[in-house]
Amino acid sequence: MSVVGFDIGNVNCVISAAKHRGIDVLLNEESNRETPAVVSFGEKQRFMGAAGVASAMMHPKSTISQVKRLIGLNFSQPDIQNELRVFPFKTSEGPDGGILIHLQYLGESLTLTPIQILAMLFSHLKEIAEKNLETAVSDSVIGIPSYFSDLQRRAYLNAAEIAGLKTLRLMHDGTATALGYGIYRTDSSESGPTHVVFIDIGHCDTQVTVASFEAGQMKVLSHAFDKSLGGRDFDEVLFNYFVVQFKEQYHIDVYSNARACIRLRTACEKLKKVLSANAEAPLNIECLMDEKDVKGFIKREEFEKLSMGLLERMRLPCNKALVDAGLTLDMINSVELVGSGSRVPAITRMLTSFFSREPRRTLNASECVARGCALQCAMLSPTFRVRDYEVQDSFPFSIGFSTEEGPICTLSNGMLFPKGQPVPSMKVLAVHRSSTFRLEAFYADQNELPSGVSPQISCFTIGPFQVSHAEKAKVKVRVQLNIHGIVSLESACLVEDQVDDSATRGNRHSSVDKVEPGNTSRVSSDAVHSHTEDGSSLQPESSPMSSGDGTRKKRYSRRLEIPVSENVYGGMTKADVLKAQEREVQLTQQDRIMEQTKDRKNALESYVYDTRNKLFNTYKSFATDSEREGISTNLQQTEEWLYEDGDDESERVYTGKLEDLKKLVDPIESRYKDEEARAQATRDLLKCIVEYRMAVKSLPTCDRDVINECNKAEQWLRDRTQQQDSLPKNTDPLLWSNEIKAKAEALDMTCKHILRSKASPPRPEDNQGPDVPHTADNMHTD
Repeated sequence: MSVVGFDIGNVNCVISAAKHRGIDVLLNEESNRETPAVVSFGEKQRFMGAAGVASAMMHPKSTISQVKRLIGLNFSQPDIQNELRVFPFKTSEGPDGGILIHLQYLGESLTLTPIQILAMLFSHLKEIAEKNLETAVSDSVIGIPSYFSDLQRRAYLNAAEIAGLKTLRLMHDGTATALGYGIYRTDSSESGPTHVVFIDIGHCDTQVTVASFEAGQMKVLSHAFDKSLGGRDFDEVLFNYFVVQFKEQYHIDVYSNARACIRLRTACEKLKKVLSANAEAPLNIECLMDEKDVKGFIKREEFEKLSMGLLERMRLPCNKALVDAGLTLDMINSVELVGSGSRVPAITRMLTSFFSREPRRTLNASECVARGCALQCAMLSPTFRVRDYEVQDSFPFSIGFSTEEGPICTLSNGMLFPKGQPVPSMKVLAVHRSSTFRLEAFYADQNELPSGVSPQISCFTIGPFQVSHAEKAKVKVRVQLNIHGIVSLESACLVEDQVDDSATRGNRHSSVDKVEPGNTSRVSSDAVHSHTEDGSSLQPESSPMSSGDGTRKKRYSRRLEIPVSENVYGGMTKADVLKAQEREVQLTQQDRIMEQTKDRKNALESYVYDTRNKLFNTYKSFATDSEREGISTNLQQTEEWLYEDGDDESERVYTGKLEDLKKLVDPIESRYKDEEARAQATRDLLKCIVEYRMAVKSLPTCDRDVINECNKAEQWLRDRTQQQDSLPKNTDPLLWSNEIKAKAEALDMTCKHILRSKASPPRPEDNQGPDVPHTADNMHTD
């Protein structure tokens, strides 16, 4: 059973697996530890990961990247519109207000959702993990940003389900990083908890997590974030700088060309890395657009000045995380800096200034989230034994509930799950209703949410149900903030008080025993666990009631489970998930067909080149001039066909061409291979003859039968070999190696039989008739 953790980044993904010797990061097909989060649609198949990056330049409008930024969000949001303007692929608004991606595939228009694209990425990562682990992958823990809404979390679960993954937990990136940091700590302080701030600067966001560590446990105190501040924003600073420069210097508008934008952004990302280690750096791109080569230059000092606004923004989540955790700067023991965008020197200087200490880099900046997820998966899986370590996460948003009558207030602030609530959590609501009603889940504080996120979460319809009297009955509702950080309604139960007057003092068949003076009644076990026909349970109260006629009455609590239906605003239904699974199966099958077709085409091409080389070298003496000329002509025709009309054919056509060539070449190949096999078979037969001759000589009496068989075999081999040697090599052999092997096997069986029969003569009792009884030695019969 596999135990896998996934970190789905905006640009790259990391897969980590728990093994008996520890946590390993799995390598992809290019032997890299990071896999690009890219899905590209070619003309007839998909390309994912590194292959998707290679295909992006050929199919820019059918290549989807940074899908993490589009999951679970509305098309009309201003920040989403800004995101979509950067992407070269076409998008539109869906019926539910979500995002639809339009592209061309197999000559037709294909419409997909970001969830389906994410599911394709999950399928690719799952395939990489299965190849590495050589076993099926199912259970997993997936890292997510702490700012993800309920809808985005559900979208991740749906995408994983479409890909065939079972998600044991959606884990906040900061919590996963803190787990990987804390579980290996051996220097826990006995004076109190150790407070550590984890700052994760990714490609597109910044997350700050404050955690406290004690022996055998960790507790997340707060999460803070800026979901639109990451390494790519520093890349964009360079991109905009050079766009303006190139427009003035070369009179070209990079924004007008999608391919030029991709190339310039890639160059700016590399330039940022160069500036991290150098005071200045040049930029050179050949034929960027309009057949113009461009050159640029920038100093680190100038770059940092352009990025000053971004650096100031990074202080805000750091300060917010400390305030929410209730800590001051002097209470922080350490600051850990991770994330792919954290390598800019100016960021380190800013954080050093803010925290009055230099951030440490004891964790792998790109792999810490995936490693923490794999650790959590191992802790949740029964396959591995992990030392006891308690992980308590917190939820960064406040959640409230309301009915038609208004908000349900359980606390002074009117929130059911306040900000900082431990995850998972369960609460029971008691409401009084007489018929079907609805519960609305919502984010109670809009200011806590990222911009553009709707405060609505989901609506639960509880009912139908009926009460036995006109008054409102009590309904108990179990509400959960589950391990994924998703709000769910576990169950709803109708609770009614009823009086049972069937029990009397003198009735022998009553389930209530006779009450003696001064004693309380005793209720039988049958009465405690009895059930009504409609499935409700009857539970007795602690004291009986007495009527004026002497009848002892009993009060019961009647409980009835009420059906609950859920409507997630903007979420996928089960039917949508099944339809997406079917589509994924179809696309996967098409990819498989195309891969098999390419394999057959490559096999045919390889066979053409390999055979042509052997025909005039290895096989030269085994083929006649006419055979060589005919095969050479066919090879030349096949090669020309491959690069012209046969460049895009089906697997069946390539297989047929290969079989036709093999029919011409196989006789020559058989002659070549059989010559060596015939020599080996001859040696084996002669060895067998010599061994039996030596075996007979060692016996007390020489056995002529064995000698005769050996002589016959030797003479047969001599005669057939002479006939074969008289023939040229370019004709089919008269003596094949399998004939010699068959002769050796026959000689071996014959000689063994002869020696066995001579070595063990028949016993006297074996010659007795069937009617003569067999008796053992020294025994008498009457």
